[in-house]
Amino acid sequence: MAETTAETPVEGVEEYTTETPEAPQEYTSESMASRFGDPQPAAGTGRRKNAIARVRIIPGSGQWKINGRTLEGYFPNKVHQQEVNEPFKVLELDERYDVVARISGGGISGQAGALRLGVARALNEADADNNRGPLKKAGFLTRDARAVERKKAGLKKARKGTQYSKR
Repeated sequence: MAETTAETPVEGVEEYTTETPEAPQEYTSESMASRFGDPQPAAGTGRRKNAIARVRIIPGSGQWKINGRTLEGYFPNKVHQQEVNEPFKVLELDERYDVVARISGGGISGQAGALRLGVARALNEADADNNRGPLKKAGFLTRDARAVERKKAGLKKARKGTQYSKR
């Protein structure tokens, strides 16, 4: 066996240092922005009624992936599709981001509202300086706190009681 000593250099290594070399120009944030355009990847969480939507937006061509399905496959109703797309329409960023979302709980309209809030929060995170004002003005960054009222003891529902009978 050949012994390696301090005098014997290892191939491909000139000198060992503890300093980290600077990143190549191709990996800096300025070059990434110029390669991919202005959009930045971001994430946001939206809630509405009992629905929770975890949303990631990635610079892309406008593809939607909701629980493994397309936007049209998950929300066949055009009103829900329009509601979910509103943050992109307000910012005029149509088809500049791909959206990947996981939605659970609630009903269809609650899930659509949760997804809209998640998309708006993700867009706000991506570029808060330019996006926050229009999103806030349109009301997309406000969580709708309305929820189903709880059932009270002695009543059939939250407010409905039994019918009074005099005789």
